[in-house]
Amino acid sequence: MPNIRVRLLVVLVALCGFTAVAGLPPAAAAPAVAPTDSLWFDGAPLTVQGGRFTDGQGREIVLRGYNVSGETKLEEHGGLPFASVADAQKSAAALRALGGANTVRFLLSWAHAEPVRGQVDTGYLAAVTEQLRAFLDAGIRVFPDFHQDLYSRHLFHSGSWYTGDGAPEWAVVAGSYPAESCGICLFWGQNITQNAAVQKAQHDFWHNAHGLQDAFLATAGTALSYLREHLSAAEFADVAGFDPYNEPYAGAYDSGQSSRTWEKDLLWPFYEKFRARMDAAGWQDKPAFVEPNLFWNANISTQKQEGGLLDAGTLGPRYVFNTHFYDQKAISGILMWGKAGDGQYASDLATVRDRASAAGTAAVVSEFGHPLSGAVSDKAPTVLKAMYQALDSRLPGANWWSDPEASGPVLSGIQWQWDLYNGRHHELMNGNPAKVLTSGDAWNDEDLSAVRLDDSGNAVLRQDARLLDRLYPSATAGTALAFTYEDRSRDGSTTLTWNPVPPSLPNVAKLVGSGRYGLLVWRSGDGTAPTELHLPASFPTASTTVVSDLGAVHGPPAYGASAPVAVAPEPGGTGGRRLLLTDQDSGVPHFALVTDGDTAPAADVLAAARSELAGWVAAHW
Repeated sequence: MPNIRVRLLVVLVALCGFTAVAGLPPAAAAPAVAPTDSLWFDGAPLTVQGGRFTDGQGREIVLRGYNVSGETKLEEHGGLPFASVADAQKSAAALRALGGANTVRFLLSWAHAEPVRGQVDTGYLAAVTEQLRAFLDAGIRVFPDFHQDLYSRHLFHSGSWYTGDGAPEWAVVAGSYPAESCGICLFWGQNITQNAAVQKAQHDFWHNAHGLQDAFLATAGTALSYLREHLSAAEFADVAGFDPYNEPYAGAYDSGQSSRTWEKDLLWPFYEKFRARMDAAGWQDKPAFVEPNLFWNANISTQKQEGGLLDAGTLGPRYVFNTHFYDQKAISGILMWGKAGDGQYASDLATVRDRASAAGTAAVVSEFGHPLSGAVSDKAPTVLKAMYQALDSRLPGANWWSDPEASGPVLSGIQWQWDLYNGRHHELMNGNPAKVLTSGDAWNDEDLSAVRLDDSGNAVLRQDARLLDRLYPSATAGTALAFTYEDRSRDGSTTLTWNPVPPSLPNVAKLVGSGRYGLLVWRSGDGTAPTELHLPASFPTASTTVVSDLGAVHGPPAYGASAPVAVAPEPGGTGGRRLLLTDQDSGVPHFALVTDGDTAPAADVLAAARSELAGWVAAHW
């Protein structure tokens, strides 16, 4: 078990000051080996340019995936996402093959990284590195996240209704906090603003009381250095950046302080200090994925607080605007009756796009989701479909075909969560042997994992595969102008169709029929690498139709130098596939419709559909 570690020696590590480190001796980085099925344009480090994620080929990159995982919040596996590297490898393969992901947000625990003040446990960091490497080997980008909720589980007594994660026990002891109590709380998140112990501990951290923030930053610096030194150059290239702190909140505001001034005076200086640690540890070319005050975009008016790093100026390429979005109205079971519909969250995620654009950087929604069991779980199929729709475009489906110029950039999004152990936990809540949690996520009654293990130990989805394993433009050679995907996912026995092909395009409509389709419009750039779209596992190559100005084909051929429309495996050897579209120009609008509709389209229908789409693109661009 990873939580039983052998301590071999104590060494001193110099990193912006001296920090005592207990654990394993340093090891050489792994050899630089690219993931299986990599092509010549794969493996370029992620950067931020012009407000978008880009790779070394100048292509716009969209990150899609899952948080791995809430298991880190628990004690059963020592603050690690997995019980073993083998489980991490199983999770990575399933995440790629079943979930269509190219990225994970990888959770880390401060409590387990620094269980004794000033002593970083390199045994924990070694285990973290090996589990993280399983995702890199599967061709999946990673950005680590030092995670916390309600500051620390050590604030909560053994019989409490709630628990937390994040800070180590010594950090709680240093604060001498009052006995925790949430009062009348229906949801665990109410502890953030109603539990005096949580409020005081958060306040202390942001004010560096007892040197808490300094200690955290020192540990983070050691972790950053460890990862940099123990990953190969090829592996480190696929580390997208680092999320310094999950869901920051003041705890309690000082006299005269507002949420906005707290961000300006306390949160942003913390991010600048973390950025300096990244630079010192060799992460100077990777962005910090910084989160604003967690209530800045709450969709309940009484919870919303002004924020969004409004006074941080232009963030530029060294920072990414990183936010979460949950429909708290839908989760409440009271404030939103019924299901989500077409365009439900278009405005909410348009706000994220606009804020990132104003800050001069890229955006990622690093948590979103909805409960999969309980009183409001019936809303999950429509809520998640509407969230993915809003990530794809800022338009509802009803408006997309008539006003595609307003579609906006495709947003990166990381769903909460991907937990192999869902429903199979053995967690002693707050260390209490009389409260062994096994169901759901085993954390504050949450149940949001998209995956579980069946009785044979195989990973299986808990949500509609048509919803999760989606067509999306993972890399666009130029600038994405508009994108939509009609997934035809189900709400029970009802097929949800929010973006039908309009009657004005009869041959396109005939080609799509009742099948799924995605349509990308992009303006070509100066590079030579192709545009890539992830192909869902349920889109077999033989039944996939592509209609593009670059070519119209049913059953695209394997990728080669002479094929402008082709299919290739995704890197990592997990069976994922991608559609590759190669243009030969610059500054020219292109389009590609991808569908599994008509299983044997006639040549004249393909030609007519191509002509219709070409006219539609010319009319709008």
